[in-house]
Amino acid sequence: MSITYLLEPDLSAEEFRAVLVASTLGERRPVDDLARLERMLRQADLVVTARDADRLVGVSRAITDFSFCCYLSDLAVDVAYQRQGIGKQLIAATRRAAGEESMLILIAVPAAEQYYPKIGMQQRPACWTLPRSR
Repeated sequence: MSITYLLEPDLSAEEFRAVLVASTLGERRPVDDLARLERMLRQADLVVTARDADRLVGVSRAITDFSFCCYLSDLAVDVAYQRQGIGKQLIAATRRAAGEESMLILIAVPAAEQYYPKIGMQQRPACWTLPRSR
C-alpha cells in the first residue's frame, strides 16, 4: 500500500465527513451539518490529506499564520488505516507546510492523549477555552 500526502485546499465536505466518521473523530465534530463542515474547510489555512489511491484515509486541518503558530484542529485517520504511521506523516506534512518558524499546537481528544508523546510532541499543562455556545 502506498499512501500519498497532498495539500488539498478544495477537499469536499462530503469526503471530510466520511473520514471524520471513519476515524471516530466524528463523535466530536458536527458531521450532520455539511454546511458547517464546508465552512471549516474553506476557512482553514492548511488541509493535508492522506490517500490510498483515490480513497481518502486521513486528513489534517490547521489554522496558521505561517510565522509563529499553527493550530492543528483536526487530525483524523480511518480506523482501518491506523497504526501505520499515517497520523505521524500528516503531522509532519502539516508542520512542513506551516513553516519551520511555526510551533504546532493541538488539543488531543482523550482517546489519543497517549499517542502524541510517542511521536515526539511535548505536553503543556495549561490550556484554557471558552466553549461554543452552539
